[in-house]
This record gives sequence, C-alpha cells and structure tokens, in this order.
Amino acid sequence: MASWVILVGRISDVDHSATPHKIITNRDYLAHPALFRGQRPNVINLSNNYGYQSRGYYASLLASSRGHRVIPTVETMIDLSERKLYENALPELEQALNRCRKELGGEIPSRLTVFFGIAPSKASDRFARLLFDWFRAPALEVAIRDEKGWASIRKIGFLPLARMSEAEKERFVACLGTYTSREWRDSRTRTQARYSFATLVDPNEELPPSAISSLRHWARVAEKMGVEVEPITKKDLARLANYDALFIRETTAISNHTYRFARRAQQEGMPVIDDPLSMIRCTNKVYLNELMTLNKVPVPPTVMIAGPADLEIAAQTLGFPLVLKIPDSSFSRGVKKASSPAELKALATQWLADSDLLIAQKFLPTEYDWRIGVLGGEPLFSVHYLMAKKHWQIVNHERGGKPVEGGFKSFTLAGTPQHVIDVAVRAARCIGDGLYGVDLKETAEGVYVIEVNDNPNLDHGCEDAGEKDVVWQRLTQWFIDRLERQGR
Repeated sequence: MASWVILVGRISDVDHSATPHKIITNRDYLAHPALFRGQRPNVINLSNNYGYQSRGYYASLLASSRGHRVIPTVETMIDLSERKLYENALPELEQALNRCRKELGGEIPSRLTVFFGIAPSKASDRFARLLFDWFRAPALEVAIRDEKGWASIRKIGFLPLARMSEAEKERFVACLGTYTSREWRDSRTRTQARYSFATLVDPNEELPPSAISSLRHWARVAEKMGVEVEPITKKDLARLANYDALFIRETTAISNHTYRFARRAQQEGMPVIDDPLSMIRCTNKVYLNELMTLNKVPVPPTVMIAGPADLEIAAQTLGFPLVLKIPDSSFSRGVKKASSPAELKALATQWLADSDLLIAQKFLPTEYDWRIGVLGGEPLFSVHYLMAKKHWQIVNHERGGKPVEGGFKSFTLAGTPQHVIDVAVRAARCIGDGLYGVDLKETAEGVYVIEVNDNPNLDHGCEDAGEKDVVWQRLTQWFIDRLERQGR
C-alpha cells in the first residue's frame, strides 16, 4: 500500500486523529532533504500559500526532485495563478458544468468546492472529475456566473484550509480518506494533428537563444527533411494547434507567455522544446542543486539561504568570495559575487525580500565555461564560452547599457574530453528528454555542473560549428521521431 505524507503550513492545520497519514510542516520538509530517503511517498501539499517561490511552492518543487509524487504540482500552481493560463480549459469545463444543470434542479450555484475531484453532491460529480483531470489539487474553489441559462466560470482557485468552513473541513477530511484509498492516476493527454513546426520568437529580444538568421538556416535544413518551419510570436497562441510541433526560441520564464505556449502545446499533444516540466526544473537553481546532489552529479559546494541565520553558515562553509544566486535567473542575471560578510548581508537582504530561498555557492574562477548541448539524452554540441573581458562571468550586465558577452570556441564532440561529456549527459538526463545546455567548470579538483539550461543558445556558426548541420538534422529528427510514435 502506498505511503502518504501530508504537508501543512502549521502542524495544527489538520487534526492528526482525523487521518492515519504522516503530517509534517512544509518548513520541516524543505529543511530535511533526507526525510523519506529510499521511499517514494505520495505527498499532498496542503500549504495555505502556493504563490511563486513561497514555501508551499518550494515544497512541491523539491518533492519532485526527491522522486516523491505530489499534488498539486508546481505546474498546477502556475496554471491557476492567472486566468489567462487556464482559460484554454474553460470551454470544456463549462460544457460539463452546464450538462449538470438538470441533476442540479435547473440552478447552478455561484460557488462550487471540489475536494480531490469529488463534488459536494453526485449531481456535479461529472464536472468535479473533469476539473480534477485538468488541475490536480486537493481543494479547488470555482466561482460561477449563471445567466440566461448558461453557467460560465469566472474563476478557478485553490481553497486553503484556513478559508474552509467547519462543514467544508469535515467534507474535506472525508474526501481525503476516499482519495488516498485510490490508485494514483496520471493526468490526461490531448492530441492534435498536422505536419509543420512553429518556432516561437521575439524579434526584439536583446539576447535571444537563437538569432533569426540561425532559425532561417534551420528552416533550410528541415525543408530537405520534409518539414516546414514557420516563426510565430506571442500573439499567435490561438493558432498554435494548427502546427505539429513547437520549438521555443525566446528566453523562457514560467511567469510569461513562453510557459503558456509550452503548456498549450503539451495539452494539444504536440512535441515541444522546451516542455513545461523542463522549464520549471531548469529555471530554478534551488531545484537543480538538490536534484544534481540527489543523483550524485558533481556541483560546487552549496548552502541554501532561507534567512539571515544562514548567512554565517554560508560564510564559514564557502569562504569569500562566494557566489549568490536568485533561484530563477538567466544570462548571468541574478548571479552576483560577494567578497565580504557585509556584501553578502546587503545582497541577501535585498533578494530575500522577493524570494524565500537563495543559493550560495563556492566561487570557482575559470577562464571559460564548458557548454555541452544534450538532446534526447545524447550529446549534441560542445563549445567554450569565454568570460567577458575583465569580468568573472560570460555575460557582464554591470557596465551599463548593452550586456557585454565573452567570446566562444567550438569543438567537435570527438575533440571534447569524455569525462566532461559524461557529466553533462548525466545532468541533462536528470531533467528530461528535451534539449538542454549544460554549463560546467573544469578545475583541478574535477568537473562541476553550474547550471542546466532548458533554453540553450543554438546559433549557426557557434554551437553548430563543431558538428555542422548534423546539429540541426538531429533537432529536426527529434520532433519527427515523436510525431511518428503518435502515428501522425
């Protein structure tokens, strides 16, 4: 029988006598990675706050890195954070809701609570099950407007324990018991058909992962393989389903439209790079560090900063200078060097105002970073990114004006040290099956993974200089292989 762990904000949030399952606070779960080591519990996250970078958010994020199955996932948290992120689900949900009208006696309530896919009455069970298929969450609250014989959904949101009435808490505990006696089910997938690739771009982006000229080169290579490549922009979400696959070539962030495009593509059954889960995993350095450590992939000595008390631990463990990182940052932004306790305190105080957790790492100075591209779990390209002139990072954002980048030196895979490739591939395989850029530092003590990027640079004449058009051919074939497996 599966073991269950319930995470709460405060230990008093749930009556321990009401459930046989283990109850701990999300704080304890975050602070003790060794808890449940060697086990694969099913985790129910009942935090009162699932906001981005809250403890509730990190609890689900790190549950995934520990191999624990969790609801809600961070994908669900993000989906429900804004109406525009879940509006594609509303037509199907509203149809199901309105089919319940007869069973509900002709009137649909203005508020409906669904606990683990179970409605308050059997009359709306069909809708509740569909809602749970879309958004796997312990407790959901649906605000409804019923006008002229048609019920429309105004809002879908989480219902924390703190806002439940006593009657709702009793019902919630009963539904919890019903749910934990069931087998864990995977969420639904949706498929769509046609045979051309969409490439999401922003022509005005300052540091895009691929230049438009590089994407034109890919289009020429793909055309010889019977594939049409067409650029789209953030205005084209509504027509995404007209394409067969999606390649995102804007800098990704789970808080902007790139995540919406990836999520929509996944819901349509389209092969997509970057997929939503890879975006969530790679854009957060807290998750990456714990995932790499768990899988014995070498990373620099690291201390997690959750508050002022951790600064002294970081200073004693790592020494100075050390590198402080905001969990979600790209192109060397949100990554700074602290050379003294005073600098560390000032920087950490500033950043902790916006993020519950920071990462501090040992400073490993090198003249370059290795970047190994990995696609489908196999090495794709190899390059040195050189440090920006008179700077310790490959991109210098501190000079004012435009960012200053260092140079590069491309390698064939055969000309790259095998131990560097091996570590990069191990790191990428921890994330998924898509396209990743693994940044590594080669030191006298060994090779260390600094970062795994879900949205790596891929430009003609740079990343492809070693392996030539084989890079683009393999990229195209990655999509084709997945389409053929779907029988398209």
